[in-house]
Amino acid sequence: MSTISLAPSAAAPRLRITRRGQVVLSVLVAIPLVLGVGAFVLGGGDAVATSSSSSTTFEHVRVQAGDTLWSIAERIAPQSDPRDVVADIIKLNQLGSASIAPNQQLAIPTQYSS
Repeated sequence: MSTISLAPSAAAPRLRITRRGQVVLSVLVAIPLVLGVGAFVLGGGDAVATSSSSSTTFEHVRVQAGDTLWSIAERIAPQSDPRDVVADIIKLNQLGSASIAPNQQLAIPTQYSS
């Protein structure tokens, strides 16, 4: 007859991280930290609130049938480059494109109003 004896299992060896593994682990932890600090330092200054109010003043123009931003720019500021005027109107009104509709009210910077 045969007997089966169970020997107590040896304790599993502890996981050892080699020097190379430590370097890799350190780099993987450091990269997100460095990127986060860099984004905060480089991009965080724009979000600082100021107590001064915006000095941009404007008047309103109602769009007529057949008007385009270009025609409005030429009409309100004939002495200025229409490309600059159109860009300022788009920026001030936060337009996604140059499309406008009749009876739409547009804000015009006062530097272009007469």
